[in-house]
Amino acid sequence: MSALLPCGERAVLIELADLDEVLALDGIIRALAEEGSAPWSAIEDVVPAALTVLVTVRSAAALPGVREGLASLLGAQALQRALLPSTRRAAETDAIEIPVVYDGPDLDEVARLTRLSVDDVIAAHTSRPWRVAFGGFAPGFSYLVDGDPRLQVPRRDEPRTTVPAGAVGLAGAFSGIYPRSSPGGWQLLGHTDTVLWDADREPPALLQPGAHVRFVRADSPDDRAPSADPAVRGGPARPHPDAPLVTGRAVEVVATGPLALLQDLGRPGYGAVGVTRSGAADRAAHALANRLVGNPDDRATIEGTFGGLTLRASGHLHVAVTGAPSPVSVDGVPAPVNAPFYLPPGATLKLGLPAAGLRSYLAVAGGFDVPQVLGSRSTDTMSGLGPAKLTVGALLPIGDGPLDPTSVDSAPASAPTNEPLVLDVVPGPRDAWLADLHRLAETTWTVSQRSDRVGVRLEGEPLQRAPEHEGRELQSEGVVRGSIQVPSNGQPVIFLADHPVTGGYPVAAVVADADTDRLAQARPGQQVRLRLR
Repeated sequence: MSALLPCGERAVLIELADLDEVLALDGIIRALAEEGSAPWSAIEDVVPAALTVLVTVRSAAALPGVREGLASLLGAQALQRALLPSTRRAAETDAIEIPVVYDGPDLDEVARLTRLSVDDVIAAHTSRPWRVAFGGFAPGFSYLVDGDPRLQVPRRDEPRTTVPAGAVGLAGAFSGIYPRSSPGGWQLLGHTDTVLWDADREPPALLQPGAHVRFVRADSPDDRAPSADPAVRGGPARPHPDAPLVTGRAVEVVATGPLALLQDLGRPGYGAVGVTRSGAADRAAHALANRLVGNPDDRATIEGTFGGLTLRASGHLHVAVTGAPSPVSVDGVPAPVNAPFYLPPGATLKLGLPAAGLRSYLAVAGGFDVPQVLGSRSTDTMSGLGPAKLTVGALLPIGDGPLDPTSVDSAPASAPTNEPLVLDVVPGPRDAWLADLHRLAETTWTVSQRSDRVGVRLEGEPLQRAPEHEGRELQSEGVVRGSIQVPSNGQPVIFLADHPVTGGYPVAAVVADADTDRLAQARPGQQVRLRLR
């Protein structure tokens, strides 16, 4: 039994009967996409999960053709599955041992839910090997199956905003290890120092699909495997070993404001190994800044949050600032927004506090020429991939570009406002999990202070689950940018650029693709209305 479920304007979620069907169909779709014939050439990413396969396409116009092709494929799935065994099953080898200190904050709660003693919970978790089913959620995070069935417990009613690196947890029938500090709703049993993800390792992920894992109880830090990767442990990203020596045009970071990151259009196509696309939170503002200085859209820009960014020029530069309308000055003299201007050697550019909106984008003709990670210069705040967050004193080299890149004087752009934000949303894939989907649109929501590049948390009258889904758990499945996830507490979270690849709370609707750029400019305390299509 299978079903095609709507998932916004550029994706479809395929629901299947079991994990074996998921892995088989995943292999078939990937093979078709690699062949490059229509409609499969339009596929951007494929994310297998427990009972679903998420297929994302490059444009909304391509979705109907891909959806039709998938419907035909599912009709012949039994035959194709018999002819094409899954290529994602690895040969069984000796289990990888993961030492764990069982001191997690949810250990007593798991014991209560399972009606076991704490010692029995630990014994059940370590008594048999777990199998790596699929990746997701974050780079290096793997969903482990085949554990003791007594350990099946629901996720927390409200996800934690921060789960420490190395935390070992349970959710439903799965166990997993958080590769780095990130939000999460799993029940935490303990922690390990084992390095799960290293971008300099091949393959980067320690746990590959089909491998087996055995958890081993460790009672002291000396019994645990040493960790060698501060990025995996949740610390600052390491300097790239191939970072160029800056001798030509560059900018020096004098001040960062609350947060300043390098961003481009992200790294699509790596969802199956837990790497989300990331990229600019407001893609329209990023692209406009690049076009104003004559760059292609994919050149890296600086994404500054809530003003305060200050840079000093080294060499002759042409720059543009877009997005949140921050006051811009060069050596104290006002400079334009949404227009290119010249920055002479030694000049200091400063962004003030924007009157509305949250994120501003600064482009330089030639782009910022820092090393790529998995084909992108974007900083992914959730996974730690990409360049480090900008710090005072950082020197950013500029790539090749014309000295006089554009003759455009300015560009019309809709500036963010502090007025209530109205967003179009597309119902599905899990709208049936809500008692009344229209409550989502009838409520005036408020942007929470806890919002970030991972997602915008909304506050308002809690949404209620449909009676038939009350107390039920949803198997983890792929999610897209703009997904409106509804945890058990009924307070929606709308995913932004650095969202997890998979999630275990139902997605009731997905924000229209272009409107996620507008949402990225919403400030804490601003009101949001959701309009159902």
